[in-house]
Amino acid sequence: MDAFDMSEIVEGHRENGELYHEFLRAERISVGLYVLAAGATDPQVPHTEDEIYYIVSGAATIEVDGENRPASAGSVIYVDAHIEHRFHAITEDLSVIVVFAPPRRSLAVQS
Repeated sequence: MDAFDMSEIVEGHRENGELYHEFLRAERISVGLYVLAAGATDPQVPHTEDEIYYIVSGAATIEVDGENRPASAGSVIYVDAHIEHRFHAITEDLSVIVVFAPPRRSLAVQS
């Protein structure tokens, strides 16, 4: 069993220095913490894997395939692979648990 404490995940994210910090990777799934500051621009592009976002804290709007919805603590959002999506209008620092299935970048074309 793997079990995680949010304070340890946040510390790992801080030490990582990136917007996204993966803290679990298994054969069929990966999970990470994605953090965007209030007013930031979300640079992500469509992924080759399906995603589930769980908003831990903060507030923003998420656009998925041209549809906009509010996203705040407690929101759960599913995004199909290859679909345009991003957070915008980030009014409070956003902390998001992201679940990729299969694992993030596992289906990316190798060059």
